[in-house]
Amino acid sequence: MTPSGKPDCPQPSVRRAEVHLGKRDGSTYDAKMTNGQPGAFPTTAVDWLAPVERGPVLAIGKASAATASRLARRGNPGTVTDKSSTAVRAACHRYPSLQGVAAAPDALPFMPCSFTAVLVVQGMHLLPTGLALDEFARVLAPGGRLCVQFTVRDDSVPWVRRLAKILRTYDPDAMTSGAELYSVAGIAASPHFPVLEHRSFRMWVPITRDGMLEMVSGSPRLAGLGEPEADALLDEVGALYDSSAREPEPLLLPYSVLCWRATVDHSELSAELHLPDDGLQISL
Repeated sequence: MTPSGKPDCPQPSVRRAEVHLGKRDGSTYDAKMTNGQPGAFPTTAVDWLAPVERGPVLAIGKASAATASRLARRGNPGTVTDKSSTAVRAACHRYPSLQGVAAAPDALPFMPCSFTAVLVVQGMHLLPTGLALDEFARVLAPGGRLCVQFTVRDDSVPWVRRLAKILRTYDPDAMTSGAELYSVAGIAASPHFPVLEHRSFRMWVPITRDGMLEMVSGSPRLAGLGEPEADALLDEVGALYDSSAREPEPLLLPYSVLCWRATVDHSELSAELHLPDDGLQISL
């Protein structure tokens, strides 16, 4: 126990964001497509991801900065890391409450037990899972949490399904995504995070008619259509919008904010190392 009465931290051994249908770049939607009126991020998701006790949060990757900023406003100071120093500077410029450090997720320059939460937004699938989870466990304080968030389009709404059907007539791979979510399975397989909780929250993003046409025409494969096909596609999309929207209100594009959290288990880091009896011994 430390003098403050908290558990000792184990010391381990050294070891333009744009919407493109069919392609994700770590962002979910562009505020521009909604004429500057993006949907409000669900506060219930922030509540669920927030640390049990206020404390420092480490945000992995520039895409995590927005949620880290929301947590900072609730008394959880944030630090954003990214391998790109340019991305770190941009994140800190946009969210002045955050500190920034350029670092790889599998080689974090922080002391053990430095954070009450590690946050990964839209990027778990981009990490070297095993190495990154080892580092997250090392820098998390006892009782700290790993929090993962993915915001994905919700295709359960009828007009969204009709839009997907139209686009796949021209591009069979349009509006297909979700493979990145399988990366979360690696957390449950880690001895550092044995219990993984999951919750889903709904977010509605208003989108104008022009915004939807821009979103569709901005897709790389659809943008390569010939003029007759492109005109036919945009006519179909425009007709879908007109039949689905209730003027003067814009359509609401549905998203699911998928969240996972897992409390760190340090027992694997502090376990005694047993060498095999038949191992090679080198005397110095």
